[in-house]
Amino acid sequence: MSIEPRDEQRVAAQLGRPPRGIHEVGHRCPCGNPDVVTTEPRLPDGTPFPTTYYLTCPRAASLIGTLEGSGLMREMTERLATDPELADAYRRAHEAYLAARAEIGEVPEIAGVSAGGMPDRVKCLHVLAGQSLAQGRGVNPLGDEVLDALGEFWATGPCVEVAGEMDDTGADA
Repeated sequence: MSIEPRDEQRVAAQLGRPPRGIHEVGHRCPCGNPDVVTTEPRLPDGTPFPTTYYLTCPRAASLIGTLEGSGLMREMTERLATDPELADAYRRAHEAYLAARAEIGEVPEIAGVSAGGMPDRVKCLHVLAGQSLAQGRGVNPLGDEVLDALGEFWATGPCVEVAGEMDDTGADA
């Protein structure tokens, strides 16, 4: 797969650096920008990379950082230990994550490893939100909760706008 030049420019502006190993846009924000990229399981330099769904929107990432600082990850992990239905759904989210990555490519060094602490704990809300955006609501219950807590992070307009953006052919738009 590949990514359109203008989307790669937007992702670079969102991240503040050139993106690495993008397989495709995993989800597009209602504002039109990518907000999640699906990454190759092995980066161009050969490094195994288990984060298949990488949240790129800096506005969403900042809000999620605030949620992480609030102790939400600890609370979610505690709920996994006491709510068997939630734990089963979270394990299924882990399996869905692994299946999606396997469709892109197999990397033995990260076999069985998803991201975000799945399937037993919560260690990164960004990953959970990225999965919920890319794979859709209903796949990861905790990712869905993160999205609910974020609200309409796109409502004030695009998080980045790239001056002199190129179109799909590489020419200035």
